[in-house]
Amino acid sequence: MTAQPAQRPRLLQAMVDAFRQEDVRRKLLFTLAMLVIFRFVAHVPIPNVDRDALEDAFAGNALLDFLSIFSGGALQNLSVAALGVYPYITASIIVQIMTPLVPSWRALGEEGEAGRRRLQLYTHWLAPIMAFVQGYGQIVFINSQGANVVSDFGIIDHPVGTLATLLTLAAGTMFLVWLGELITENGIGNGISIIIFGGIVASLPGQIPNLTTQSIVAIAGFAIFALALIYLVIFFQEAQRRVPVQYARSAFRGGRMYRQQGQSHIPLRVNMAGMIPLIFAFSIMILPPIMASYFTDSGGWTESVADFLVQQFQGGRGGGGTGWYWLILFLMVVGFTFFYTMVQYQQQQIAKNLQRQGAFIPGIRPGAPTEAYLIRVVTRITWAGAFFLGFVAVLPFFVGLATDVRALTISTTGFLIVVAVVLDTMKQLESQLLMRNYEGFIR
Repeated sequence: MTAQPAQRPRLLQAMVDAFRQEDVRRKLLFTLAMLVIFRFVAHVPIPNVDRDALEDAFAGNALLDFLSIFSGGALQNLSVAALGVYPYITASIIVQIMTPLVPSWRALGEEGEAGRRRLQLYTHWLAPIMAFVQGYGQIVFINSQGANVVSDFGIIDHPVGTLATLLTLAAGTMFLVWLGELITENGIGNGISIIIFGGIVASLPGQIPNLTTQSIVAIAGFAIFALALIYLVIFFQEAQRRVPVQYARSAFRGGRMYRQQGQSHIPLRVNMAGMIPLIFAFSIMILPPIMASYFTDSGGWTESVADFLVQQFQGGRGGGGTGWYWLILFLMVVGFTFFYTMVQYQQQQIAKNLQRQGAFIPGIRPGAPTEAYLIRVVTRITWAGAFFLGFVAVLPFFVGLATDVRALTISTTGFLIVVAVVLDTMKQLESQLLMRNYEGFIR
């Protein structure tokens, strides 16, 4: 008898199968090429930057370190991609929130693909404006932390230099958005998410030197926390409540029309809001220390209040800040989760679509009773998603207390983004392989 060759591990075999397919291989290589271009742009600095002053501004500043993680270090380099794609994400969130509130936008949302494209166009128009606002705020804050990091900057004193700098930052943001859309059209995965993923992962090698300053026990404890967090993120990202649905369908037999009952389900996700509540909450929690930093040398009671706010709210990464900071952050994440989940649910109009299609939930009358029932179910399961996101937000505080590995603790928001993007990309690659009768990554 001849020995059978050892079978490759399933994940490795699926990767080999993916590269065997020319079109899938082309998509993967295209995605990788766009990420390489993104990383190149992340190292092209904007003009009039004092590198020494920039290093001094970032030295020991947990808040700037936290902001730099999401730009893949581009903010620490003050490159043309320093803002990343977050102005675009902010614009997208604003458009999503305003759609149910503005009648004309709500009508566009109900027009199908053409309406969604119009709303997408509004997002693209709003993104450069948000880039101007966020870029100005970040550079003013960085200048306040160092000795004139960006020269020729100030609306009153240097309007031309300020405009040139903000135009550069806005152009960098829109270039990254364009790269993301190219990935969506010609690569694998959601392009904007892939760009964010690439920026977060690119910041990880810079933390490797910190390993030498930590004990083996602390690093082992941190690794256990990381593995447990990966499991929880995957569990809650995939968790859903399946609401049974019945619908009538017509069948033509023997020259006569018959009505048959079919069955399906509505998959209501436990974490319908995704990572948006975390972005909302962290964005608001960042404001107090930024605003207070302008008054830390003002003297009197103003300086005392400013010092108190900086001490209490400068959470940054790695378990910084006080217990009050993390408690307020937890409550804000839970509140924003419910808010954004309801916004998302209202836009889907599930009850109206069920009634239009002649479908119904067993035991529930169509129309208003179905709407009330679904809202009750969504509210109930959102409690689990909200507390999970709140736990993810405050986990660095407990990791820092338990392991004292503050220098190695990346933002759990970034952790959630990385795992969610990997899952989404694997699912899309899975579908590509299954279309060609190959086994994918996911059972």
